[in-house]
Amino acid sequence: MRRNPSPVRSHPARQRRSVILTVVMVLFVIYSLLPLAWLVVSSTKTQNDLLSSFGLFPSGPFAFFDNVKQTLTHDNGIFLRWFGNTLLYVIAGAGGATLLAALGGYGLAKFSFPGKRIVFAIILGAIAIPGTALAVPTFLMFSRLGLTNTVWAVIIPSLVSPFGLYLVWVYAGEAIPTELMEAARMDGAGEVRIFFTISLRLLAPGVATVGLFAIVATWNNYFLPLIMLSDPDLYPLTIGLQLWNSQGAGIGAQPIFNLVITGALLTIIPILLAFLFMQRYWQSGLSAGSVKQ
Repeated sequence: MRRNPSPVRSHPARQRRSVILTVVMVLFVIYSLLPLAWLVVSSTKTQNDLLSSFGLFPSGPFAFFDNVKQTLTHDNGIFLRWFGNTLLYVIAGAGGATLLAALGGYGLAKFSFPGKRIVFAIILGAIAIPGTALAVPTFLMFSRLGLTNTVWAVIIPSLVSPFGLYLVWVYAGEAIPTELMEAARMDGAGEVRIFFTISLRLLAPGVATVGLFAIVATWNNYFLPLIMLSDPDLYPLTIGLQLWNSQGAGIGAQPIFNLVITGALLTIIPILLAFLFMQRYWQSGLSAGSVKQ
């Protein structure tokens, strides 16, 4: 008579380890979402309630929509101008950085040329150098060129993304089969057409990752605009909100912390939407079956 196999018993130590990891992850999620919860709750309070109540609990009248209205209309609607400036810096800077990283990484991965190892060493060295270390030399160079206090002082440095270039380089080496490129060449396609019609589609997950990193970095860029720009009409949201915060903290000034908090909440919404929109490109196996084994 055949016996039924006994059920697999999990080891007690493994169960305890799983419970511990679950608890640690829950604590980490709570720690990560706590500032966002404070921001959301605080944006529903008036200025007086904000100063006299605990941040994580609602109190007083629900003032979110009034805070949004004041934020968008305060100082002749300067917040909307800062928002437009930030969009310009992201579209031109982050978009250009993503395109250049895709072109450069693809070329380095799929073509051979003299000095390729030197380029690789330079890219790794550029990744290791923090951006803040280059801010002052960049300011001095742009000052000599007369580009400070212009939009180009923020856009041009944002076009350089050594990490994005390296990421596309590594990804393109595995994502684009050489046989597929050779077949396209045999059909008469040029290199530019191969890149934009075939390779770029296969690079979509890597390019989307680089694009999101560039968007977040440019959207949250603070130090570079701080030293490059002196005209409030050219400020991005990061510098503009800090300007409001410093104005409200001055002696004898009227605090506008409710507008600063509401503006900060409005600032993170486009980043969340960008993440939700671009996550569909993070998928593997786009080139599966494109080459017959």
